[in-house]
Amino acid sequence: MSASIKDSTFKAVPNTVPEHIQERRDLVFLILSGLFLGTLGMLNILGISRFVNIFTWNDFAVTVAVGALPYPLTFLCTDLISELYGRKRANQVVWVGLLLNLWVVFIVWLGGVLPGFESLDSNTGELIRDAAGRVPVFFEIRNLTFGTVTASMIAYLTAQFVDVQLFHFWKELTQGKYLWLRNNGSTLASQLVDTSAVILITHFFAGVLPIDPARELWPQLFLFIGYGYSFKLVAALLDTGPFYVCVYWLSNYLHLESAVFEKSLK
Repeated sequence: MSASIKDSTFKAVPNTVPEHIQERRDLVFLILSGLFLGTLGMLNILGISRFVNIFTWNDFAVTVAVGALPYPLTFLCTDLISELYGRKRANQVVWVGLLLNLWVVFIVWLGGVLPGFESLDSNTGELIRDAAGRVPVFFEIRNLTFGTVTASMIAYLTAQFVDVQLFHFWKELTQGKYLWLRNNGSTLASQLVDTSAVILITHFFAGVLPIDPARELWPQLFLFIGYGYSFKLVAALLDTGPFYVCVYWLSNYLHLESAVFEKSLK
């Protein structure tokens, strides 16, 4: 990172940044990137291993995959990186996230092909299932991971790039004003793209969604999309306050020009 951060919303003051301030900027970027990448790796492992009930009203229940619970944090991190460090840095983190996805897939694949100590059927060579018809836990996780990671990678790339591009589109359109607009507008649009892509790709290419064959398919898919997006919508709206607080506090902590931030509040 250069002394004055390129492509940034904020301009360093002064142009020659003291070493301890530069260390702060590097550390904050590392923390935001670490939260983003760690959350991404966690949600790809958890995926659709379990669906949880978020909210129930009368007979209407909002259920989402447990892997979706930490997902809104990834958009908060990329928005903060976009605001403080610029579009280029945000896109770099997105690409590293893709490599992380590929790394997770490789390790899960490798763990399944190396010899282990599970019992195998002497005739077929396949894993022996338990009384409930299940394979060992690792292989269930492996199957779910393979079933969802392709969907999540496609959706992730699309949604994250939409988020970054829309964030800067709104920023340029409003000439740096209305921080809440670019934060919420970019996140809400990108999460709709992400949720729809994950549900549709996971079902049609992996077939691992808990679909009831006795009911019509598309209403169930729309419900899954609606549930997931509703959860992300509420989370995105709730993160507006923390986003403002983080940008305001970090702009001072990192010695970035506050005048631009004050303009964005208008």
